[in-house]
Amino acid sequence: MNWDQIKGNWKQIKGVVRQRWGQLTDDDVDVIAGKRDILLGKIQEKHGVAREEAEKELKDWEDSLK
Repeated sequence: MNWDQIKGNWKQIKGVVRQRWGQLTDDDVDVIAGKRDILLGKIQEKHGVAREEAEKELKDWEDSLK
């Protein structure tokens, strides 16, 4: 699934995002609205990880959606 598909299906996918990154609030998920760069920043901020670690987590999640 590419990011255009993720963005288009965000209402269905946001529950999966909340499960994967439990520190994200409903408001965070609404602000993200399917935008990869915002999700990446929120993962870094809420989970206290470096950009590289957040990128790896996000890439692993993206791969799991295929």
